[in-house]
Amino acid sequence: MSPTKDAPVTVPQQPGRTIEDYRALFLSDTPLLDVRAPVEFIKGSFPSSINRPLMTDDERHLVGIRYKQAGQQQAISLGADLVTPELRQQRVAAWAEFAAKNPHGALYCFRGGLRSRITQQWLVEAGIDLPLVSGGYKALRTFLIESLVSLCDSLKFTLIGGRTGNGKTLLIRRLGSTVDLEGVANHRGSSFGGMAAAQPSNIDFENAVTIELMKLEEAGSKQVYLEDEARLIGRVCLPDTLRLAMQDAPMLILECDMQQRIINCFDDYVPDLLARYQALQGNEAGFNGYAEHHRSSLSRIKKRFGQENYLRALQLLDHALQLHRTHGDTTAYGDFIEVMLREYYDPMYDYQLSKKLQRVVMKGGADELLEWTAKQ
Repeated sequence: MSPTKDAPVTVPQQPGRTIEDYRALFLSDTPLLDVRAPVEFIKGSFPSSINRPLMTDDERHLVGIRYKQAGQQQAISLGADLVTPELRQQRVAAWAEFAAKNPHGALYCFRGGLRSRITQQWLVEAGIDLPLVSGGYKALRTFLIESLVSLCDSLKFTLIGGRTGNGKTLLIRRLGSTVDLEGVANHRGSSFGGMAAAQPSNIDFENAVTIELMKLEEAGSKQVYLEDEARLIGRVCLPDTLRLAMQDAPMLILECDMQQRIINCFDDYVPDLLARYQALQGNEAGFNGYAEHHRSSLSRIKKRFGQENYLRALQLLDHALQLHRTHGDTTAYGDFIEVMLREYYDPMYDYQLSKKLQRVVMKGGADELLEWTAKQ
């Protein structure tokens, strides 16, 4: 690719500065410039990466076709035609802005090849020296997959279980040496657990969890506490390697009374969730989105819940939403939450726990469990 259509197309045969210490990149949260096409970035990336592509999705598609039909040099020539001098200037400016904000950053494409070298060369011509990651995204992703296997072998996991609303996430945060799986998944795990904003892709989730575990290991942690999760957290799936390790882990069961559980659920699913919707959509549309979230969540479990329970819960929910919308009165949510806990979540959780009782090493309130873990 060249700044002028008629100039010879040259691509560096070898990269300039490279980085090969992938672990150090992730442990230090090194800012990463991802120059892959947007469609590639959406499928999977890393927590510290930002997408500033060399080519758009359409440009990449056309160049890919030309590469298959006529080889690399013809593909490069087509790229030079597609990425006009004006577009090149815009893209170099975006990369230069990244480099100025992140002087210790690095760049990558899919394999650390042609696109990385072109990007690096164009930056050099603009007076900017930014290293590229050797092997690119593919090497980084492979490193994390292999690291998760090693981490699941070297770390000792203990799971925090308990009925819905017991405050497991709050306890996880107090424990330290933890990874908040639901926080990384942007979902609370229950049927109502969506958090307004979209969840990450499976690959993004796996990458982020692996990096968090890696940081715990680097800090000297051997014991890691995780919330007892199903295979799916919303639409995000636990990595098989981690899920299998969790299946064998000992469990602590958090207990608290119904009133506190109602309060915990209210805090998460009323003011907090409403605020998330309104921050994204504005007050009126946000309330509508929040109300629809609850109604559609209830509808999805209708078959498992049973018609009679579903209709009763829907009536309570509609009443609570109406009072909330018209009078700002949120007290009626308590009745809805209690019905959901007693009639839906508790029977389901108790059945699941019955199959794990041999792994339970301690039951108690949050302070009791904290005291127990401090002695381990």
